Amino acid sequence: MNTKILKFTGIAFLTLMLSGCDKDFLVEEPTQFINADQLAGAIVKNPDVGAGSITGIYATMFTTGTGGTTSQQDYGQKGYDVYMDMLCSDMALTTSTYGWYRARITEFQGPLDYTQLENYQPWRYYYRVINQANLVIESLGGNDVEPEDAETKFILGQALAMRAHSYFYLTQFFINDVNASWSAPTLPIYTVPGFTGKAKSTTNEVFTLMEDDLTRAIGYLEGFSRPSKTQVNKPVAQAILAYVLAARGDRWTDVANLTTEAMAGSGASLMVADNSTDGILGGFNNVNSKGWIWGVDLNDDIGLSLVSWWGQIDAFSYSYAAVGDNKGMDIDLYNSMAQDDVRRGQFLNNPASARHLQPINKFYDADRVVFGTSQIVKADYIYMRYAELLLLNIEALAKSGQVGLAQVALEDFVSKRATNSAYVLTLTGQALLDEIYKQTRLELWGEGKSYLAMKRNKATIKRGANHLSFVGEPIRYDDERLTFEIPLQEIQDNNMINDQN
Repeated sequence: MNTKILKFTGIAFLTLMLSGCDKDFLVEEPTQFINADQLAGAIVKNPDVGAGSITGIYATMFTTGTGGTTSQQDYGQKGYDVYMDMLCSDMALTTSTYGWYRARITEFQGPLDYTQLENYQPWRYYYRVINQANLVIESLGGNDVEPEDAETKFILGQALAMRAHSYFYLTQFFINDVNASWSAPTLPIYTVPGFTGKAKSTTNEVFTLMEDDLTRAIGYLEGFSRPSKTQVNKPVAQAILAYVLAARGDRWTDVANLTTEAMAGSGASLMVADNSTDGILGGFNNVNSKGWIWGVDLNDDIGLSLVSWWGQIDAFSYSYAAVGDNKGMDIDLYNSMAQDDVRRGQFLNNPASARHLQPINKFYDADRVVFGTSQIVKADYIYMRYAELLLLNIEALAKSGQVGLAQVALEDFVSKRATNSAYVLTLTGQALLDEIYKQTRLELWGEGKSYLAMKRNKATIKRGANHLSFVGEPIRYDDERLTFEIPLQEIQDNNMINDQN
């Protein structure tokens, strides 16, 4: 058995050990959790255990059922990427045979009804990751520890970054408008293992924790050479902090600096306009692409199949997308692209086909056999790439008053996707911001980032004609339908939350 197989066998075991059973919820620490003292003792005997626990956190990101359900929409971070792409309406459910996502996501029943699993899943998933991170942090000495050896710093830095990453997504999913809720109680904060039930902290306090965690993580990860792109390193931590500060909306110079540093340190580059591994027509299926900064190398031994991101999105897999639950780009967004924009080629353009605007040339299994030659997913998952940091950097330049730099950088980016890019140099004010937002949506379609851009740009969305519901209706970024409610189970189990508005 090779090293890779051994590594992910260990991941599967550790994930079970850290995650607990389906029935446990936030206010209970299930007996399947290894406690901090046990982990600390194990690390003393074998330092590799500390790294292994971090590996367990990363495994949670792609493991099915980590949102606490048996739903075929419950498969880790990429599942919530789909939620976000559909809620912001850039991803259209164009045909619905099996019904996944239709009523509860695309028709907004889930966000509006706190009894639905769709509210429970992201809450359970992100707090699960937070608890795992807290377990690692506690085992290394707690939140106030200052590690002396490099290996402990690297482990602690990753745990702090992953805790902040989860709190960030909770703020996006469960807070309608961060700025309008700055002083309001919104989310409970847990910084030690276990969930004994806590009152909601203010949005300000949650953002303060995230910034503190990520600032420490960036320092601790200095010099960390990760063995694979699965792990958070310094550039990834810098990028997460940039997203956090961008969501605040008042630290744009810091966002520009962080994204500049992250891009420079990432070793990545902008994906090119071809169908190679490094190209935007190459399938987005290989973690070794030079355009990828953070992702996971999936293989047969991990054993993902239909219940996966590929099983929902890709026609060239054993998938719902192959047999009648088609997802495509919003038609109005597609039509906003220049005729010679290479990204038009990522999507099937055939209005007579039920697959119209499916991403058959953006996301595909390398075998490119409809319905797949195997039920096992072997194409990789992407979490972050160079282009998103570049576009966030351009947005930050424009919003921090560095308009000339933003124009030049955006023109250069657009020139890599279409022939005519000179128009960008004439854009100023809201027109420039609108173009940056549009290019972000076009470039990052299907990657779970457009919802974040919608919120920080305070945009109003309007669905094109290829959606199955709410076509043409303007919906503001802070509409109740786009943000989840704290789930009923948490309200029932956590009396501290139940006592608050």
